[in-house]
Amino acid sequence: MKYISEFRDGAAVQDLVAAIRAVVTRPWTIMEICGGQTHSLVKNGILDMLPEQITMVHGPGCPVCVTPLGIIDEAIYLANEKQVILCSFGDMLRVPGSSKSLLEVKANGGDVRIVYSPLEAVKLAKENPDREVVFFAVGFETTAPANALSVVQANKLGVTNYSILASHVLVPPAMEAILSDPETRIDAFLAAGHVCTIMGMNEYDPIVEKYQLPIVVTGFEPVDLLQGILMAVQQLEKGEAKLENQYARVVQREGNKLAQETIGEVFETSNRTWRGIGEIPMSGYEVKGNYASYNARLKFKLNLPSVPENASCISGAIMKGLKKPVQCPNFGTTCNPEHPLGAPMVSSEGACAAYYHYANSNPVHA
Repeated sequence: MKYISEFRDGAAVQDLVAAIRAVVTRPWTIMEICGGQTHSLVKNGILDMLPEQITMVHGPGCPVCVTPLGIIDEAIYLANEKQVILCSFGDMLRVPGSSKSLLEVKANGGDVRIVYSPLEAVKLAKENPDREVVFFAVGFETTAPANALSVVQANKLGVTNYSILASHVLVPPAMEAILSDPETRIDAFLAAGHVCTIMGMNEYDPIVEKYQLPIVVTGFEPVDLLQGILMAVQQLEKGEAKLENQYARVVQREGNKLAQETIGEVFETSNRTWRGIGEIPMSGYEVKGNYASYNARLKFKLNLPSVPENASCISGAIMKGLKKPVQCPNFGTTCNPEHPLGAPMVSSEGACAAYYHYANSNPVHA
């Protein structure tokens, strides 16, 4: 299959590993931003193929993982107390809130439904005019256009019983927050290819310039990731700091202008709290004032008390690249996919789930 099989080719993988070994002369720490990249690195055994000088650390690029307790509690409150039809992607159902998960709400009779597109939720609202329907809009810039489009579509159809609970987060501010942390030691980034497909590459130029480190926009297949790592190491070894595009078959520098315009029509940037990390200024999307009637926070006057994160979960340190999942004392024991302490053990893009299911170092499967 063109554009798939050739990026999983074993011979190409071995050639790239050899090329990395040939060029690297000193230790480097590279962070891949996207959880999809993390899963591919772990699942395909790439971490074990790399020379010992290369350390890959896993970034906060899992939107489910960084959704804070407070927003999950808002979704639970809407389903429990306001009796709305709460629509969500499947990943979010098992993520623990402060006292329970959406899956537990559903098991106890709450009307929580899994959908595969926000437009399904709009259709559901149209078919149930006597019920309020709320879509739990979680994601990075990648999912923002579809979620924005659902609001535009509902408005166009005159569907007034639809709203979204926005929990969108943005990648560049998170990268800056990580680099500003005095504990962080990141030499280069592999930027998230899917995000750049929508937003383009221009947002990363100021980060490269300010922090003087390489950023390589990278895809998700084994060859993609090894090419991205090689490009980053080549820059590091030469003392260069450039923005490069490994994922050129998909990503254009300007991104998808139509998608960006759709985002801009419905959303505006706002401060956002990231689970395990804290508040990052201007790192989220909130519904604009002209679409306020589709903002579930305003519609239902949400103002829940803040709650502390689970002190036993080190997800913040993992998503800032300070620790690996296997360094958590709860990993694979008191924290597992059936009984997670934090979202990275639940999400299909979570670093802890990747290590639990695929890593050789996982004591559960040793």
